[in-house]
Amino acid sequence: MVQIHDNSEPNRVADFFANKTIFITGGSGFLGKVLIEKLLRSCTQLKKLYVLMRPKKGRTATERLHQIFDGPLYDLLKKQHGKDIFDKVEVIIGDIEAQDLGFSAEDRKKLTEEVEIIYHSAATVQFDEDFRKSILLNVRGAKLLLALAKECKNLVAYCHLSTAYCQEQEEVLYEKCYPPPADPHRVIEMCEWMSDTTLDSIAQKIRGSHANTYTFTKALGEALVAEQMDNLPVIIQRPSAVIPIWIEPLPGWTDNLNGPTGLLLGAGKGVIRTMYGRSDYFADYCPVDSTANCLICSTYDYATYKKRRVYNFTASDEVKVTFKELIDVGRRIVINELPFDWTLWYPGGGITHSRIRHALIFFFFQLVPAIFIDAILFVFGFKPIMVRVQKKILRGYKIFEYYSNRKWDFRKDNIAVTRSLMNKKENQIFKIDPEGFVLRDYIYTCILGSRRYLLKEKDENIPVAKRRLKVLWAIDKMYKCILVAGILYVLFKMFIMPFV
Repeated sequence: MVQIHDNSEPNRVADFFANKTIFITGGSGFLGKVLIEKLLRSCTQLKKLYVLMRPKKGRTATERLHQIFDGPLYDLLKKQHGKDIFDKVEVIIGDIEAQDLGFSAEDRKKLTEEVEIIYHSAATVQFDEDFRKSILLNVRGAKLLLALAKECKNLVAYCHLSTAYCQEQEEVLYEKCYPPPADPHRVIEMCEWMSDTTLDSIAQKIRGSHANTYTFTKALGEALVAEQMDNLPVIIQRPSAVIPIWIEPLPGWTDNLNGPTGLLLGAGKGVIRTMYGRSDYFADYCPVDSTANCLICSTYDYATYKKRRVYNFTASDEVKVTFKELIDVGRRIVINELPFDWTLWYPGGGITHSRIRHALIFFFFQLVPAIFIDAILFVFGFKPIMVRVQKKILRGYKIFEYYSNRKWDFRKDNIAVTRSLMNKKENQIFKIDPEGFVLRDYIYTCILGSRRYLLKEKDENIPVAKRRLKVLWAIDKMYKCILVAGILYVLFKMFIMPFV
């Protein structure tokens, strides 16, 4: 999408960030990387950007940040502003899971004296993460960041990243704070001193009606932020599932297999052939670039007007895409245009609301082929992996099924007001509306992005991949014929032979 800006209009959003010092947690995460890129590229007059980072896998925090900046996500930024733009970025060594956040005294002093805006997006986004780890990261981490915010002498805004599913028991989610499912302070204390055995035995009871640990901890994190509404300039941002880049800087870019991306890739590789859910229900996903824009715009909105504190950023009320449409479009693109290299089985199947059909398809078209492929790998001296992959898929099904069989009504009046207060230029640069979204084009870029940035597959291999897919199509048809013949034979032996 080409952006044409009216230079006669002001860019009040970018002007707001001029000469501001920002602190970001979760900068090495999916959304954090895109947020940093957008701030540097579109708010070029910002003064300083501190990024929380910890050493990992033998690399220092600074080395990790430089490695991120060397990635393709930042190519447009370097082209437009040169590598000197990174001089605005400085690493703060720390760990959101540590009891004191792991800051040095010098860094803490630097943050409290200079920082004006905080974006807290660091979290574990694994739905089935260890209970203690989830609490320490998503809840205690939020509490410690809020304590730091209280020490900041020039704080203008503190933006807490939550999720639209934090109150999943509410069919209608308003832009307001809700009572927590448990006392967050007490839960933190329990996780700090209880043994693993004791904690694991009561984790489900503590979690209550929440479907998973992720949404539970996000609800507790929100409660901590809500406690500070009268003391700090805090706002809460609730996006739905965050998915690959839509428009800029790199359409289709992603760095993980979480959520819909993993399902798309698994289906394209032929290892996922069925999903249990309501095919007519709407999927609610938000591109990561739009979500980053929303973080920026909501910060500007609150700091300017001091009225709105909670922002639901969702899409299903405006972009009505059913699960069936999503799957069908993706399958057509993978089969006809962008097949993956070394696809394990012919892509097929879909979503069904029949438990029996889902179980049969899983057994005959996922588990049996996995056993067959593992047997071949074993014969040729390779380590069998496909049955293990199917076990992981089964765990993923439990998460997906909860959300694919329910409807939510996300109210987003505050986002609507924020949009209406932005002029045309601001709405183009910091796009937070779905105007111009075309499902087929977006899924195409997502699949292409998965090939390039996740699987490291080359575009020139696509013709070869198409030829391999034809072979897999023939194998799939032959397997179906054998399967049907086998079922008919069994039925014949069971119900006809006894009477002959």
